[in-house]
Amino acid sequence: MFRAAAYRVLTFTARPPTTSTKLYYSTSLSQMGAPEAGYIESLRQKLQEVTPTRFYFKQGTIKILYAPDGFYKTLLSKISSAKRRVFIASLYLGKTETELVDCVSDALSRNPDLKVYFLLDGLRGTREYPRTSSATLLSTLVEKFGDERVDCRFYRTPVFRGWKKTVIPRRFNEGLGLQHMKIYGVDDEVILSGANLSNDYFSDRQDRYYIFQNGAFADYQFQLHRTVSSLSYRLKARRDLEEKFELVWPASNKAVEPQLNKSKFLQTSSERLDKFLHTTTPSETRHHDKNELYPTVVYPISQFTPLFRRNHDRSTELPSVVSMLSMVDEPGTKIDWTFTAGYFNMLPSIKHRLLNSQSSHGTVITASPYANGFYRSKGVSRHLPDAYLHLAHKFVRSVERRGKSDSIALMEWRRGTANEPGGWSYHAKGIWLAGVGAKPHTCTPFATIIGSSNYTKRAYSLDLESDAIVVTTDPELRREMQGEVQHLLEDTKRVTLDDFNRDSDRYVSAGVKLATSILGKRL
Repeated sequence: MFRAAAYRVLTFTARPPTTSTKLYYSTSLSQMGAPEAGYIESLRQKLQEVTPTRFYFKQGTIKILYAPDGFYKTLLSKISSAKRRVFIASLYLGKTETELVDCVSDALSRNPDLKVYFLLDGLRGTREYPRTSSATLLSTLVEKFGDERVDCRFYRTPVFRGWKKTVIPRRFNEGLGLQHMKIYGVDDEVILSGANLSNDYFSDRQDRYYIFQNGAFADYQFQLHRTVSSLSYRLKARRDLEEKFELVWPASNKAVEPQLNKSKFLQTSSERLDKFLHTTTPSETRHHDKNELYPTVVYPISQFTPLFRRNHDRSTELPSVVSMLSMVDEPGTKIDWTFTAGYFNMLPSIKHRLLNSQSSHGTVITASPYANGFYRSKGVSRHLPDAYLHLAHKFVRSVERRGKSDSIALMEWRRGTANEPGGWSYHAKGIWLAGVGAKPHTCTPFATIIGSSNYTKRAYSLDLESDAIVVTTDPELRREMQGEVQHLLEDTKRVTLDDFNRDSDRYVSAGVKLATSILGKRL
């Protein structure tokens, strides 16, 4: 455990992360405020009861990126210099991302020792075929370099079978469940994010991006990638087919194909994932437990509900998130919190913790309807911004009913209008905990969650999610975390119940409200 004596932050002036303002702090490991030190110790104990896996990081080995173009440039740079492995998990690869594919191809051509591993969703990643899709793009790499050097896997939810496979159209079958993890690994580094691999995520869609430089942590993420891959279909290049590819179930997979025997598949996947998620941390990382040279502890957490048998879910994400948020509603605690999700549909247990928090300041950041990636989209999806707006309205009403309007604020993020020139969309998701200051966001966070989850009913029932909880006494990392929150807040404004009542742009039809209540699990 960390000792109560740790870093002491003396002063901090909140400024945009683009400035060169420095954080001044004591250079000795002493005299952190007793309440905050106690919160950190308590949080670590809570998390270790839920997930046995944790990794220790030295100062300067976790970096935070603020912008999508920085994420893209960093990803290309790291792939270009890869020595041993590139492993990527994402929802999909955009059909125009030839530059990224060419970057991977060039790296493979230069380095015969390099191997590349992709894990995408089998429904979203093949939706456009026989036109260009994630699968057709990656099939060019498989064809050029062979299966031994390029392993491309496509997960399909085990419920995609029988009449559901036959009747539900492609555009809607994604509602059954997706591979939603976002892991971007190169050698001994990993970027965890909520971003997918397409042009908007590289240019004008705000997300979050953490770079972890730690070989043991990278190995864990790689094994996570390979474990889910072993429960997924493999891409084969087939130039004799119109689609240019086929998805096959390899004999090397440890489970039977779910199409043939779903029950047996789930039995095997449950056993494999339970063993993986609940394996004790390797001994080489445990010995840092009381070492002040390792001020940051990272707990990897995952939600794999669709791959566990009913009533045998051993996922670690939801229990860890609830455990973390139990800090804010415990009597006597004073912890400021910030919650963000671009797609706002809080799981009730998470909403309950936040609404009942003892904090002086709580902030929710969500996308304005004009910053929703589905704004003015075609088909049924054009109604999604209104659905999330309706859910935000309900949250504000709950805040008002509890008499917490002075302590909990809903902030809407907007930069222009999505899907119009110069407009951005908002896709960030995360939670931060900090000490209490005189004003919101004047204390540096000591904990955050980074990863793919939107903390929704869907995330905890249908999709595969992977995140990490970062708990730290490192003043430099805490400054970066606060800068990240400030960066997100720069484009927000507070929305109150009066705004919903008087603003005609916030009108939501009865039909959308009804559909939201019926389909809430899939939002």
